[in-house]
Amino acid sequence: MNRHLWLLAICQGLFLTNNVTFIAINGLVGLSLAPLGWMATLPVMGYVVGGAFSTSLVAQTQQRYGRKTSFQMGLVVACLSALLCAYAAWSRNFWLLCAATLVAGYYNANANLYRFAAAELATAGAKEKAVSMVMAGGLLGAVAGPNLAAQTRTLTAVPFMGAYLALAVVALLSMLVLAFITFPPAPAPSRHSQGRTLKQIMRQPAFMVAAACGALGFGVMNLLMAATPLAMQQCSLPFSDVALVLEWHVIGMFAPGFFTGHLIKRFGVLPIMGVGVVLNAACIGIALTGVDLHQFLIALFLLGVGWNFLFTGSTTLSLQTYTPQEKDRAQGALNFFVFATTALSSLASGVLVTTQGWLWLNAGSLLPVLLTGAAIAWLATRPAAQRG
Repeated sequence: MNRHLWLLAICQGLFLTNNVTFIAINGLVGLSLAPLGWMATLPVMGYVVGGAFSTSLVAQTQQRYGRKTSFQMGLVVACLSALLCAYAAWSRNFWLLCAATLVAGYYNANANLYRFAAAELATAGAKEKAVSMVMAGGLLGAVAGPNLAAQTRTLTAVPFMGAYLALAVVALLSMLVLAFITFPPAPAPSRHSQGRTLKQIMRQPAFMVAAACGALGFGVMNLLMAATPLAMQQCSLPFSDVALVLEWHVIGMFAPGFFTGHLIKRFGVLPIMGVGVVLNAACIGIALTGVDLHQFLIALFLLGVGWNFLFTGSTTLSLQTYTPQEKDRAQGALNFFVFATTALSSLASGVLVTTQGWLWLNAGSLLPVLLTGAAIAWLATRPAAQRG
């Protein structure tokens, strides 16, 4: 871990501070402003849909301007969109709030490339550990996000307006940290070789499984996480309990980053991804036993650890499927699949938890978990030479 990787880990933590705060408050603010209850998580969905729409644009800006400038552009959008969210909360304009989170999706798409940039800052034999350690920076968001939401929700007369204003400050702080990071220059474009087409890259079994597991793993995690504040409110649990559950969920997401890379190096990427699937299934099993605080807490913690193993594993698996000349189109496609799946799960979480309830929402999550396990098992049965 060199100085630039530590700074990038801090940026990852500040990015997760933004994400966790959004998850903690957007559904509740949406519920208070939405014309219909099932629309409550549309602001959460807007953040993800904006990310999906932005993946192609982000890939172009990364290729044209380089990592650092593109990341700074994302942070400018993060600051402005947070201020727009604050104004939407103040004016009680639900559709403006949805539009503001849609715009914020550009930052989401940008910052989701921090994990790939980590691999570029590391030596050849330490890429897995670099990805894992930078993702561990999300621990900052695990602590700061829920507490920021809890401490600033009554900062102004308008509920949660203060939290949105605080997120604008978080974006400015991240811009300052990013200014001290030096990224390696992008490989010079060659007139003779631009690498394979995206279609050729996507035909690789390893790429298909990395994309499927990253998307489904993120989708299930987001489905349950986005619904948690609403479900806990339905169960008459206070917001302080919501903040506690989300805090331990995000700790579960990023604390394993300190050792996931070592586990992948020792046991291989597919076994660690398989453990992630088992942990997701255990989360659902516990959630189905009841709706007390300890059941929310344990289930969401296991969900976070399972997501870490799946997402770190899928990112590591994808690194072997493209060359430096192909990275922008390959990484853009990987992020698009994640955002598209997460957008669908964001909408479904609000609809299902308000119409069918928390228990049926968890029962329905078993299908994508089983599909993820099947994809990993399929790749594991193929000879190593036929995976790439």
